[in-house]
Amino acid sequence: MRNRDGHDIVKKTADAYRVTGWSGGKTTELAIAPPEAIYGERSFLWRVSSATVELERSEFTPLPDYERLLMILDGTLRIRHDEGAWETLPAFQVHRFDGASDTVSEGRVIDFNLMLRKGSCQGTLIPICLRSGEKQRLSETGETLLIYCFRGQMKLEAEGEEPKALRDGESLLISGEALERSWIVMGETELQAVAAVVRNR
Repeated sequence: MRNRDGHDIVKKTADAYRVTGWSGGKTTELAIAPPEAIYGERSFLWRVSSATVELERSEFTPLPDYERLLMILDGTLRIRHDEGAWETLPAFQVHRFDGASDTVSEGRVIDFNLMLRKGSCQGTLIPICLRSGEKQRLSETGETLLIYCFRGQMKLEAEGEEPKALRDGESLLISGEALERSWIVMGETELQAVAAVVRNR
């Protein structure tokens, strides 16, 4: 929604996402910029998604124009690039790599992806793993912040804003003046979530 101050705070539930199949499972697109961009046309600036990997061995789609950030939400993944050494990725560890690399993986997982067009934008992923009642301040700055609740329930608060609540599979996309405020995440239950921050170059 766009409020009177001219900034955007958009909450999405699972039925609002675009879900597509791929050879190894399903991909859920949480957000893309610009909003009318089509992933298959490779014309987007950035894209945030979550995917299920249902094959024991998978090959990543080459994306030479993009930098990629990957975080495992459930399971453990082994990954390697350009026939180099294997690296094991536990849950909620950020892994950054070049989309042009020849990338293969082993392991059935649920993951979280941020794709960034080279030379146009930068970004980072922030793991959020809290016990009930614990809080985490999101101090990274950028033009866009997406918070995805993978498992549990959470409340988001910022000065001058009404509290926002998220539960399993829901997300909050924040941009504009709303990001001038400091956002705090509180676990209403045991919480597993992730925040994606995007900055224009």
